[in-house]
Amino acid sequence: MSEGLSLATSVRSHLGGELRSADVGSRVTLGGWVQRQRALGGIVFLDLRDRAGVIQVSFDPKFADADAIRMAGDVGRESVVLIEGEVVARPEGGRNAELATGDVEVKAVTMRVVGPAETPAIPVTLGKGESLPSEELRLRHRYLDLRRPELQANIVLRHRLMQVTRRHLSERGFLEIETPILTKPTPEGARDYLVPSRVSAGEFYALPQSPQLYKQLLMIAGFDRYFQIARCFRDEDLRADRQPEFTQIDIEASFIAAQDIYTLAEGLIAALWKEAGVTIPIPFPRMSYADAVEKYGTDRPDLRYGLELFDATEAFRGANFGITKGAIESGGRIRGLRIPGGAVLSRKQVDDLEALARGAGAAGMLRLKREKGELTGPPAKFLSPEQGAMLGIEEGELCLLVAAPDRVSSPALDRVRQEVAKVMKRVPEKTLSFLWVLDFPLFEKDATTGALGAVHHPFTSPHPDDVALLSSAPEKARAVAYDVVLNGTELGGGSIRIADPDVQRRMFNLLAIDDETAQQRFGFLLEGLRSGAPPHGGIALGFDRIAMLLSGATSLRDVIAFPKTTAARALFEGAPTPVAAEDLRDLHIRLEDEGTR
Repeated sequence: MSEGLSLATSVRSHLGGELRSADVGSRVTLGGWVQRQRALGGIVFLDLRDRAGVIQVSFDPKFADADAIRMAGDVGRESVVLIEGEVVARPEGGRNAELATGDVEVKAVTMRVVGPAETPAIPVTLGKGESLPSEELRLRHRYLDLRRPELQANIVLRHRLMQVTRRHLSERGFLEIETPILTKPTPEGARDYLVPSRVSAGEFYALPQSPQLYKQLLMIAGFDRYFQIARCFRDEDLRADRQPEFTQIDIEASFIAAQDIYTLAEGLIAALWKEAGVTIPIPFPRMSYADAVEKYGTDRPDLRYGLELFDATEAFRGANFGITKGAIESGGRIRGLRIPGGAVLSRKQVDDLEALARGAGAAGMLRLKREKGELTGPPAKFLSPEQGAMLGIEEGELCLLVAAPDRVSSPALDRVRQEVAKVMKRVPEKTLSFLWVLDFPLFEKDATTGALGAVHHPFTSPHPDDVALLSSAPEKARAVAYDVVLNGTELGGGSIRIADPDVQRRMFNLLAIDDETAQQRFGFLLEGLRSGAPPHGGIALGFDRIAMLLSGATSLRDVIAFPKTTAARALFEGAPTPVAAEDLRDLHIRLEDEGTR
């Protein structure tokens, strides 16, 4: 666990968890936590745990002094002790194959309790049949939870991944440069965390949602290649794979094109997976955003299984079926997926799938299946034999359809597709399917107001082939933007940036940011661009998410030392917390309702 490094000090000679047969005969001084205690035949045994693992220590009256034996018999679980003794081989019948140290033990001579412990509020190790306490209780006592070998392994892996990142990028000429944590509020799609200024009354800093503007300025400054393992902050609703503060591998380079970013990111990702013991093939396949959404209903498709969506609009055109007729007449489409072998699914299972589609915004879902050569289901009687054949439903297949605009059918069918793959056991768990999704739209149009919003951020360069569309049909313009996806999970994304100040100003205007507002919010970037900017671009990879995937954890909280809950609360230290009125006055803040405090 210490990777061969010497962690000896004037207090401790070895990590107990690293002792092996080669150490037999060595005199050692160990320090660690008492994991378990037991007595057998007049000998007291302790399982001593440190960051490298667990070693058995025996207190035999033939070797240990009387005080050591007494203390070993009385010491409380999770107390910290110092033990001197000799490494010996365990007898043949006493070896423990479940422990890396199972061929040896330490025969103690002396022992000292240096950190007596009360009964732990939560167990650090579990016995047979025991289960973990609730996550809330474990987060409240995080210092104990972090003693669990599983979490320690996760944090150690996280450290190793950080070092691989630094080494890999440094070897390729990238400079690690820190950017400010106290910065200017420049909303990037989520709410900022604001920090009041004591010395400038009524003014606020913001914690950065990303180092985006600073890394562009570093390119303008001529540093050519930058990276940072950056802390970022977003005040948004949380879930298992979100935290209010998170870490990303932030990369920017000059005089490059998108292809250079793909190659760089693939190499780094391959190095990270190799550190976790997995070799992955590169380069990754690529797919346009338009194809991803058309075939899978999402811009982060899981390609480990088939189940591509298809367009059934022409099969239903002219059919006197109210649901499909209304959808087509209003400009929508009939889209769905064919499920091989799906005809065996029960009505309840299909009802559950429809509930998922409804939860994703669809009004409902149409069902058809073919058994014994016959097409059945509510829409079947409205279709001619020729129309039915156009659907391409094979024997034993179930077909699920959504009649709606794409903005409704895509997320609904994406959700159904994922669940079908699980229900039908079509997901090959150990397969890694990496994918680049390219050519995202530059803008998205609000369905209600028609206003344009940036799909990624307002500094993303328009696709060279679509610059003319900025004047005629900006909502159709593509961006030089890309995401890297693994098994349906986005690992990160980036873009080639706008280097021309006139194009940047034009972009702001399309987003209804006038020149005055643009100068107020982004003036420092515009000034930099006017000073001469190289072509530049980059990518940000979600480091917490990568650590989670490589450790096999199911939540980001299991790879972060001190995470927040889904309510953005830090249970161990009790944050956020009320602040005294006099402290608020120093910050020029007054709560609207002092009584709520």
